[in-house]
Amino acid sequence: MLIPDTKTRLIAYQSKPDMEKELIIELFQRFENARYNYEGIECWSARSLQGLFNYSQWRNFVNVIYKARKACTNAGENPADHFADVSKMIRIAKGAERSVDDVALTRYGCYLIAQNGDPNKSD
Repeated sequence: MLIPDTKTRLIAYQSKPDMEKELIIELFQRFENARYNYEGIECWSARSLQGLFNYSQWRNFVNVIYKARKACTNAGENPADHFADVSKMIRIAKGAERSVDDVALTRYGCYLIAQNGDPNKSD
């Protein structure tokens, strides 16, 4: 699946008004900074992106991930290649930690989430 590179995407926004362009660049940088390697593959944590996509509750974001997985299947791709179920440790009260469900997303998985999210969510 071919997704435009960073430079191509940023050039497409050159015609936007300055404030909107700055917001797009800031959001794009936050997205790129959330990237990490999972088993040698460039990935993003769905939990880390949840706020960037303006979802305050994980359970609502899980519904978007489900729709994105269906869209992946409908596009003829294997969802397991783009949405890996993982868990991660988070801090809770007094320095304790607990495990929570997460999803490691490829760039294509992130794209599908953006396409299948709530269109009423603003920046």
